Amino acid sequence: MKILITGAFKINQKQKEILKELGYSIYFHKDEKEKVSTRFYDVDGIICNSLFLHNDIKNFKKLKFIQLTSAGFDRVPIEYIKRKKIKIYNAKGVYSTPISEWVVLRILEIYKKIREFENLQKKHKWEKIRDIEELTGKVVGILGYGDIGKEIAKRLKPFGVKIFVCDIRDVKDKLIEKRYNTKNINEFLKNIDILVISLPLNNKTKGLLDYKKLKIMKKDSNLINISRGEVIEEKDLIRILKGKKFKGVYLDVFENEPLPSDSPLWNFENVYITPHNSFISEKINDRLFDLTLKNLKNFEK
Repeated sequence: MKILITGAFKINQKQKEILKELGYSIYFHKDEKEKVSTRFYDVDGIICNSLFLHNDIKNFKKLKFIQLTSAGFDRVPIEYIKRKKIKIYNAKGVYSTPISEWVVLRILEIYKKIREFENLQKKHKWEKIRDIEELTGKVVGILGYGDIGKEIAKRLKPFGVKIFVCDIRDVKDKLIEKRYNTKNINEFLKNIDILVISLPLNNKTKGLLDYKKLKIMKKDSNLINISRGEVIEEKDLIRILKGKKFKGVYLDVFENEPLPSDSPLWNFENVYITPHNSFISEKINDRLFDLTLKNLKNFEK
């Protein structure tokens, strides 16, 4: 079986050797934005992220297996893949731990006033901050309760928060205190202190959080997005922020990445920006390889 690996997966020498020992022929294409050499069009499998945004999947006439390095399916022509009965696997569970840890960090930063302390340190000022809050009793609303949402809930529950969930599915979990369907998302949004967005991006979720929905949320609530930037109407978020809404807004994903240097989002004091970095850890490469190996074995059964 011939496998093309793009630069989206940083395979190491040991992992290369394991695949070769199992009989796989390995080929490499570093930059997914560049055109794939025609000599690779006959591969059976591809490990990639956004390759098909820049290369026509129809060129790969023998393609039978795709392993994505992302959890989402929004960067692949999923209808064509289904029609051609190509097996596709996402990176389910690979990034849940680092992302959920990142969310906990951000929530604590909000309520423990970390940015304010850092600013005082830069000025060499010894000054107590008295309006620090506990997480105890706060309502965390998780919008989209997949693997990442569950890991977030698991880590936040010991802080004494209440977990509310809004999902298209009727999810059940002992960690959840209240469930909402996406049909009554407005009721969900108005009752939470912290909104964590962990939805997949698709036609139903794109632009889901527009001005009307953002306006429903409490004035001193908090918003954290670790899903896809397009889930929020960015222009509406900027409009809301100009109205002095939200205690803190933590954004790791954006409509356009990299975030343009002239974006107004850089300038709000209550907005915290990271460059789509929440999923990074020293363990994800091994997790992704183990998952890929498992999926390859299942595919060939």
